[in-house]
Amino acid sequence: MAKPAQGTKYRGSIHDFPDFDPSRDAEALYTAMKGFGSDKEAILELITSRSNRQRQEICQSYKSLYGKDLIADLKYELTGKFERLIVGLMRPLAYCDAKEIKDAISGIGTDEKCLIEILASRTNEQIHQLVAAYKDAYERDLEADIIGDTSGHFQKMLVVLLQGTREADDVVSEDLVQQDVQDLYEAGELKWGTDEAQFIYILGNRSKQHLRLVFDEYLKTTGKPIEASIRGELSGDFEKLMLAVVKCIRSTPEYFAERLFKAMKGLGTRDNTLIRIMVSRSELDMLDIREIFRTKYEKSLYSMIKNDTSGEYKRALLKLCGGDDDAAGQFFPEAAQVAYQMWELSAVARVELKGTVRPADNFNPDADAKALRKAMKGLGTDEDTIIDIITHRSNAQRQQIRQTFKSHFGRDLMADLKSEISGDLARLILGLMMPPAHYDAKQLKKAMEGAGTDEKALIEILATRTNAEIRAICEAYKEDYHKSLEDALSSDTSGHFKRILVSLATGNREEGGEDRDQAREDAQVAAEILEIADTPSGDKTSLETRFMTILCTRSYQHLRRVFQEFVKMTNYDVEHTIKKEMSGDVRDVFVAIVQSVKNKPLFFADKLYKSMKGAGTDEKTLTRIMISRSEIDLLNIRREFIEKYDKSLHQAIESFSQGVPSQDIDK
Repeated sequence: MAKPAQGTKYRGSIHDFPDFDPSRDAEALYTAMKGFGSDKEAILELITSRSNRQRQEICQSYKSLYGKDLIADLKYELTGKFERLIVGLMRPLAYCDAKEIKDAISGIGTDEKCLIEILASRTNEQIHQLVAAYKDAYERDLEADIIGDTSGHFQKMLVVLLQGTREADDVVSEDLVQQDVQDLYEAGELKWGTDEAQFIYILGNRSKQHLRLVFDEYLKTTGKPIEASIRGELSGDFEKLMLAVVKCIRSTPEYFAERLFKAMKGLGTRDNTLIRIMVSRSELDMLDIREIFRTKYEKSLYSMIKNDTSGEYKRALLKLCGGDDDAAGQFFPEAAQVAYQMWELSAVARVELKGTVRPADNFNPDADAKALRKAMKGLGTDEDTIIDIITHRSNAQRQQIRQTFKSHFGRDLMADLKSEISGDLARLILGLMMPPAHYDAKQLKKAMEGAGTDEKALIEILATRTNAEIRAICEAYKEDYHKSLEDALSSDTSGHFKRILVSLATGNREEGGEDRDQAREDAQVAAEILEIADTPSGDKTSLETRFMTILCTRSYQHLRRVFQEFVKMTNYDVEHTIKKEMSGDVRDVFVAIVQSVKNKPLFFADKLYKSMKGAGTDEKTLTRIMISRSEIDLLNIRREFIEKYDKSLHQAIESFSQGVPSQDIDK
């Protein structure tokens, strides 16, 4: 079993087996593999119940007793993913890593993700053991093989990491922190081109504790996290490697939780990644990985493995996982710290919002109006021309085209478009032609029309718009439908949900900064209404009103501080607690507000992903978000989408959407 550092608690899921007898275990494994077929259950149970140190003793006893190599026998008896997992467990960690890297650089092509995962996450000692194991197992020099199979700055950073010379965590200098921040800023943001050598030297050699201080100071100095600068300045495998290094500096368990989630989400499972991580972390930090996994993804690692795998392979993985944490909301210290840091990052980051549609250069509304008229005249419709013009003009320019079209031809452009195109394309093009406030007003009207109410659409719009946008929507609603939005909401919804929507529809959210004393009071109210405060006070009706007022009227900056104080006060995260303690539409609207406060582009990225997930596509949600965010923050949404889901929004739309030309808006 791996020994924890002095003064730290063991966080692995596999422990030394009590009353261990290597000879008895060797005999049991021999019996399980003797004769026709093998007792896979016995093999699984024994090997996953022993620490790696004990497995090495079993290997030795097996050879002494039977003159045979245990790993070779296991390879012969077992097959597929189960064999790969069991054989991986039988190797010492350094030799397991060496085998993974050898496989990654052998044959045609290179598994860069494997190289990145191992070399970005291992400690100095683990790197030194890996290099020695590689030399022993393959009689080759690992550095020379890496150099032979990679190139450029990616290769240089891998070689730096292979030295295993990162400074110890007690090496921290305040002056050097400031200097490193300045050097990184000048090497990237302030330089024409990028000085990659500075990034390699600082991120490859400084201690973890020092770099955490550098990242904090970088955010305060530049207004953006170091990850944003890396994405903007670097590219390809080098960019991915540097982002992995940063993630491991911030929290190695969180890095592996994310890798595990991505290995199992969507269609198919990346079994090599799943096996490698479960084997390599089972005696290091699996408990921390489990806690963070539950925190970030609202499900336990155990349940995701259980639903994504099968047979002996599944049972072995679940044994390595060590237990089910399916109690959403409550955190252990490591996970609570991560949640707090998420809110801290949200509180201090100054993110520049960017749309993907910009005003066209050399804009000529007269030429555009004529081109659109020509595209709709005669037999058939030139849809490509319509798409090209409308998706490459800003909304303000589209309004000019509408006016010019009417002046030239005495016709209503919107009416002509309606008669010429249909279906999802019509919904998209006609939506783009409407002024934003009138488009949102129409979406709200549709959400409340007919039998049933589309609560998700109401929540999405009212929980995410700014005060100015809300007021413009109210005016547009009154103008278009001769009824106030407040009256419409009051007629179509009820109870607490109605009160929340009406409050949001007033557009009276505070726009100032944070008040720390008030934030602590607000956090206490949240703790009491969510029934996790130590000393509840006040009647519930009063608390509910105060909680609604806090979420619906406090400024985003103030709410970020409230949610941080909530974590400090309760050891819970407010979003997960709302999901656990509340239900129905009230829960959904409060969660939407919290997610919007935390990271609005990520909120929309999640909505887009869900609109395209599974059988069929929710074209209404997809179209509504692509239209409404195209000139506000769609570029930011794209970045969040690829970061979380490992594919671009463009790829997702191409895969899932039929006939909706959103790729033009997404470029």
